Amino acid sequence: MVKLNAAQLEAVRHLDGPLLVLAGAGSGKTRVITHKIAWLVDDYGVKPSQIAAITFTNKAAKEMKERVGKLIGGRAEGLTVSTFHALGVRILRQEAASVGLKPGFSILDAADTTALFQELAGNIDKGRLRALQSRISLWKNMLVDPAAALQDAADEIEATAAKLYVDYERTLRAYQAVDFDDLIRLPVTLFAEHDAVAQRWRSRIWHLLVDEYQDTNRCQYRLVQLLTQGRDSFTAVGDDDQSIYAWRGADSENLRLLKDDYPALKVIKLEQNYRSTSRILHAANTLIANNPKLFEKKLWSEHGQGDAIHIQTCRDGEHEAEWVGSRLSAHRFERRTKFSDYAILYRGNHQARVIEQQLRAQRIPYVISGGQSFFDRAEIKDITCYLRLLANQDDDPAFIRAVTTPKRGIGGTTLEGLGRAAGRSHQSLFAGIYAPGLDADLNTKQRTALREFGDFINRIEARAAKEPAGQVLNDLIRAIGYESWLFESLDVREAETKWANVCDFVEWLGRKGEEEGKTLLELAQSVALLSMLDKGDEEQDAVQLATLHAAKGLEFRHVFLVGVEEGLLPHRDSIEPAKLEEERRLMYVGITRAQASLTVTWCEKRKQGRESMPREPSRFIVEMGEAAQKASEQRNTVPDADTARAKASALRAMLAAKR
Repeated sequence: MVKLNAAQLEAVRHLDGPLLVLAGAGSGKTRVITHKIAWLVDDYGVKPSQIAAITFTNKAAKEMKERVGKLIGGRAEGLTVSTFHALGVRILRQEAASVGLKPGFSILDAADTTALFQELAGNIDKGRLRALQSRISLWKNMLVDPAAALQDAADEIEATAAKLYVDYERTLRAYQAVDFDDLIRLPVTLFAEHDAVAQRWRSRIWHLLVDEYQDTNRCQYRLVQLLTQGRDSFTAVGDDDQSIYAWRGADSENLRLLKDDYPALKVIKLEQNYRSTSRILHAANTLIANNPKLFEKKLWSEHGQGDAIHIQTCRDGEHEAEWVGSRLSAHRFERRTKFSDYAILYRGNHQARVIEQQLRAQRIPYVISGGQSFFDRAEIKDITCYLRLLANQDDDPAFIRAVTTPKRGIGGTTLEGLGRAAGRSHQSLFAGIYAPGLDADLNTKQRTALREFGDFINRIEARAAKEPAGQVLNDLIRAIGYESWLFESLDVREAETKWANVCDFVEWLGRKGEEEGKTLLELAQSVALLSMLDKGDEEQDAVQLATLHAAKGLEFRHVFLVGVEEGLLPHRDSIEPAKLEEERRLMYVGITRAQASLTVTWCEKRKQGRESMPREPSRFIVEMGEAAQKASEQRNTVPDADTARAKASALRAMLAAKR
């Protein structure tokens, strides 16, 4: 307890009714939750089995339980520390009969549910199907059943979604299955309709703690109410300024509802920040003050003023990526820091590609989260499997993907026969194409198709060893008919996106070949490492690339916040007031990830499709206040020649003195 400040200690010891802890970024909210659990057990005599703590990710639950274990030892094993969904599964497994399920019901994952929706909807555009699926998910999170959805449908899309919702629910029940949303919705329905069941679960939970409360949806809020009804013994910990998940159903109104539904609610604010310098916090406070406030709070720190915030104007996206890589390397050299001290944060996954390319070019290791790496996209892996095969014909996984993508009449039966023949002669699948005795396993048509493919790879390999890389790769992609195959097998929008990614990849690799004087075969040998470079555990010394959504909850010594332009942040589809407020909260999250230094970049032009479009700095830069404005005014200041010479002389003198 001696490690807690006054506000944290008050939050830990408050048990007289419901409590809302407004925990600003970096204010030690997890410390409050873990110490409160320890205090309930050690000082108040509550059994660990009567305490439940709810988080939003399995990782957060695991970390929380480990931290409580350090405070109360083995008794932590009796605690319930889980996600909302894991708690829902536990309730449904025990109460399955009451909701018409068998205890061994199935839980469908995202891929399963998408396949089921496709089957029910028939021949429908994929984009429209995603919109219908999203609408049904939001209805479930808002506790709207199929009958109510049908009755209240406001337009043709909602009417279509409501009919699909009816069929979808009927099919789930026939399969004795539930989806992810049902894991919260069904326990809520159960408790609302069967008070005896609800009372049984209430008696098991003496105190409930909810982390990241601002991210709850209406359904989760209702579950909290039903589990604590009568005693209202709960602690909700959250921050209205970090509510950034409305697009997936989170409802920041839940904070306002707490005030309305619980007149005795105690509100305690955690405003001391243990993460960032005063300059960074001042910029964050000044920015977020532009949003209407449910609860006023202002972060402060004892870490001193710290480095000035740096605002950098770049010519375009390529210049921005190059500048960030160079600045990061120079800063690391000057400060003797680790790569893992740095993060590059952005609004959308598409911004990562050009940054990744530059980091690779500058040999800066990185890991990526919050979205798929450009080099992990299916279309890029399709092309790199050909390159891997050119570099190493014994690469069986690359062979299987290449020979079946695009489809060329070589299916599972042919590959099974080839596998048997290759296995007998202890050769790779590619070598097996030319092995004697293949006619024992495959017919003439199958053998011909395989040898045509093998001859094609051999021809490309011969050219790849001597001709310009970009030209050979372009010819390879044209020869396999990859563009046609994309447009034949996918809807137009998805095919266009994937084809644009392939063109970008080909252009990048061709340029790399020219700059480094390498053939496609030489490049292919390094491209084979791409997927390995993208992998790695969280402990490795590498720069973190992440979307702002994925960065929430993380912190870094030095943060580069890139693409802070009108149309990107705030996003062009989020200019209406409510959405703009969420975009501002997203910027606030980005700023408050930084501990010691913050660099913000924007571009005067940025590629949009094939064209370069002029851009404007984001309004959020101005809203960061005076510190950011001063940095912005000074960003392009170049010292005069005399000053530069004087600095160089002083540096030489200092180095001479050290010798």
